Amino acid sequence: MSEPASIKASFARSISPALAVLSLITAACLIGPWLSPHGHDEVHRDYLLIPPSLAAHPTKAETEAALASIGQALHLKIAGFEITHSATASPTLRATFSADAPIDSRILRGFTGSDIFGEPHIIGQNEDGRRVSVRAPLRSMHFLFGTDANGRDLLTRVLVAGRISLAVGLLASLVALVFGVTYGALAGYLGGLTGALMMRFVEIVYALPFIFLVIVLTMVLGRGLALILIAIASVEWLDMARIVRAQTLSLKHRDFVTASEALGAATPAILWRHILPNAFGPIAAYLTILVPRVILLESFVSFLGLGVQEPLTSWGVLIADGARTIQSAVHLLVFPSLFLAATLAALNALSQDLRAFAGRGPGDAQ
Repeated sequence: MSEPASIKASFARSISPALAVLSLITAACLIGPWLSPHGHDEVHRDYLLIPPSLAAHPTKAETEAALASIGQALHLKIAGFEITHSATASPTLRATFSADAPIDSRILRGFTGSDIFGEPHIIGQNEDGRRVSVRAPLRSMHFLFGTDANGRDLLTRVLVAGRISLAVGLLASLVALVFGVTYGALAGYLGGLTGALMMRFVEIVYALPFIFLVIVLTMVLGRGLALILIAIASVEWLDMARIVRAQTLSLKHRDFVTASEALGAATPAILWRHILPNAFGPIAAYLTILVPRVILLESFVSFLGLGVQEPLTSWGVLIADGARTIQSAVHLLVFPSLFLAATLAALNALSQDLRAFAGRGPGDAQ
């Protein structure tokens, strides 16, 4: 095998685990919410802070608690209840209510607002109407990651939050890439006083505290996804500009650039055809560092309550919610943290492989 082919094969083997993890997380976040039976903002009032489990809900205890709540709300006594199971149909509840006065058939309305019971039917009533039997199917539900304090399915919310975090990471990185590459290439190629003034502006923006900038933008734009994109992109292009400027300074005196200038090529053409293609390696390597940085920044801003607002959510928002309930519901913190950590670890591993590949020459093949 030739040395370039050996380098490519070694590179492909090294990045495959990171790409596999990223692909799996991305596919789960994109497709998972469509397959989930629960909406990310769907509230289940009978399932508050349910711990993660593979078992189906409702349990017998949950059914009994919901039935007792209905009886208390309607001022009825529960004379008895029974849950029957069938191999071909969902479990069914049969409950008998009693009262000191005749029971109105409108008691069925008490079941309609429950997440546990399906459509109820009266199947028996004594002559004086003080004793009524009701049958209702039980709605089988699964909450693999549990639920939050509002009874929302955590698995669906984690996957929807991943969409927001990954989208912010990608979009803000692309904005920083385009603006930073353009600005840095112009500053490096023009040089002289113009290039010096352009880089002084970069240093001034560097001196602004990030949180101060976020607060100012919050006052102007309000909280939301647009705020995060603008705030992160407005500071993350700075490093890219400095990297591209350094690469441009090292390339603009090369023979192929000098030849293009002698032939009368315009500055945009020289930058597009000669400077940027030869600086692609460092740019691509830094971009893989930039994406996890942006995702982490978004999580940090959302953790402070300055990020996306309900009904949207992100991993930072979920981690903040989990931190507030860590003593009573640790699963609210564990699952979004695991997704965020796995994404950042995969992106960091990918960036290390790309940096090593970009800095490896053909003679460095093992």
